[in-house]
Amino acid sequence: MKKFLLASVATAALSGAAFAQESITLGVLLGFTGPAESLAPGMADGAELAMAEVTTSDALLGGASVTSVRGDSACDAALSVAAAERLITADSVNGIVGALCSGATIPALTNVAIPNGMVMVSPSATSPALSTLEDNGIFFRTAPSDARQGVVMAENILDRGFDTVALTYTNNDYGRGLADSFAAAFAELGGTVTLVAAHEDGRADYSAEVGSLAAAGGDVLVVAGYIDQGGPGIIRAALDTGAFDTFVLPDGMVGNAITDRFGTEINGSFGQFPGTDSEGAAIYFGLAEAAGFDGTSAFSAEAYDAAALIMLAMQVAGSSAPRDYAQHIMDVANAPGEPILPGELGRALELIAAGTDIDYIGATAVELIGGGESSGAYREIEIIDGAVQTVGFR
Repeated sequence: MKKFLLASVATAALSGAAFAQESITLGVLLGFTGPAESLAPGMADGAELAMAEVTTSDALLGGASVTSVRGDSACDAALSVAAAERLITADSVNGIVGALCSGATIPALTNVAIPNGMVMVSPSATSPALSTLEDNGIFFRTAPSDARQGVVMAENILDRGFDTVALTYTNNDYGRGLADSFAAAFAELGGTVTLVAAHEDGRADYSAEVGSLAAAGGDVLVVAGYIDQGGPGIIRAALDTGAFDTFVLPDGMVGNAITDRFGTEINGSFGQFPGTDSEGAAIYFGLAEAAGFDGTSAFSAEAYDAAALIMLAMQVAGSSAPRDYAQHIMDVANAPGEPILPGELGRALELIAAGTDIDYIGATAVELIGGGESSGAYREIEIIDGAVQTVGFR
């Protein structure tokens, strides 16, 4: 676990009467190791960019600084619970950005966050099961549910002229939820799924799994896996045996790690991950580039927005205690109010302090619905000349 002090404590007047000299700590609970580890750095950088911006503004709760503490969930249930417990008990965090994977988020939420009343805002946990989980109003997410991604992926495939697919998924909460959503949507839209088969992460050889998928047939193979684990193993086995040469890549499989590994071998493969072509997205990409990291990587913008929502809600509540600010996250995320884009967090804090409502648009056109989850927009990608290229939005 690594601790980053993003700025020094500043002292300023709060509401013209009281003075604050407070250091707020936010946990960043992501899979820095494990099956999606290549996604974590860009996400952590995004969350910490928002914290640095707020600290520099000197406007949060009368001049509070914000400190980030990283916890490694490894996308593992037991390790995520242990990491969340450390963040709360040892590091005394005031909120948690995370976790990354659904299979790590659900146990950390139910076993640690809910009993301790700790707010969690995940940038990337997409399992539909989280939509109905009784969370006592302390869990939110800036990435849309896979109930939405399943429909988008089905439309994406059919629009490209493919009406039969084989489907393999990583055998966990994320994989099962996405597979169920996609299979139902694809069938409803007139497509045929020839076989739905789970795969386990961590195996050296996936030839048996690919053999079954190939025998069932299909125009393309949907790989609902993780970019640093079983997903690439499935693709390698399919390419080596000639079973499939075109792959559909959902959010857990999109990133430079996949093209670094396969290059032009998977040209023509395609997929989607959460993203927009909004003004806020363009601004965020520029801010990230100036800060020295790639803001276009999957879920980086969502992580910036997750941290921003927590801090803006604190300002509305006048408190960094989760029990006080949790109820205000939906307020700052949605209209009505003054629109707020990336790079404007200091202005947002000042507006709130002056009694003005804000509508946080952020880097991902934030709109929280239902129990506090993103309504959902997607960036459509294709592998062209061995690189991930954006070809549209849905």
